[in-house]
Amino acid sequence: MFDSTCKFLAESFPSDFASWLLGEPIPLTELSPSELSLEPIRADALILLASEDYILHLEFQTEPDPSMAYRMADYRLRVYRRFPQKQVKQVVVYLTPSQSYFVYQTAFEIPGTRHEFEVIRLWEQPTEPFLESTGLLPLAVLTNTSDQAQTLRQVSDRIDAVSEMRVQSNVAASTGILAGLTLERDVINQVLRKEIMQQSVIYQEWKEEFLQEGRKEGREEGRQEGEQSGEARLVLRQLTRRIGNVSPELQSQIQALSLDQLETLGEALLDFTESPDLVNWLQEHQDS
Repeated sequence: MFDSTCKFLAESFPSDFASWLLGEPIPLTELSPSELSLEPIRADALILLASEDYILHLEFQTEPDPSMAYRMADYRLRVYRRFPQKQVKQVVVYLTPSQSYFVYQTAFEIPGTRHEFEVIRLWEQPTEPFLESTGLLPLAVLTNTSDQAQTLRQVSDRIDAVSEMRVQSNVAASTGILAGLTLERDVINQVLRKEIMQQSVIYQEWKEEFLQEGRKEGREEGRQEGEQSGEARLVLRQLTRRIGNVSPELQSQIQALSLDQLETLGEALLDFTESPDLVNWLQEHQDS
């Protein structure tokens, strides 16, 4: 969810990302990973933006990735094979603070070979530049700010000043998703307007994909019990994304819910602007 949100932003606001990472607002267009035969190694999360002279390769990470250095070297060789004359800028952006060795690793090395790439640890970046570009606003709350809630309020004020409703809703929804990495949901709800976020393309696509996944898993099981089991798995995955490990007791309570109750809970969890009080929710719906 977080990586795909960043990918959406980079592809929707390429000039803002070019100004940030290349130093000038070079016009960039999306480059399909299939042009580089990248499918075998997580091409779904790959961001490639190209101009006449440049290729900007971006990776956004919420967690340290031990394979990142190898992947960056592999991608660079594939880009060279396809576009030998283009300059390439490779950047890995880590979203959440970590002391892991891997978030400081900027090169892939094996005997006789060394490949370097850039790493940005967002929590070390000054906040102000991210408040100056519409496409970077959702990242501002993850930067080096002493008061994340206040930064979110500044972001909200700038979002309200965006004149185009489509852009406003997409940036608001992206901000709501990424702010969830560091802020409590009730703080986000107090600052960002729910009705604006729910109009966004990314929110609607994310919601539809989630619901389709649930329906698909149910169809593959081929019976009511299978639909219920598939929906329970989806709800548990959604919970894991939000709160981390789910206790065995909570898993048992969720698996005991009816299909209708699971669908209702899944929709409630899907709405990142409203997180239900899970204990009370389960009590009310199990009693009904």
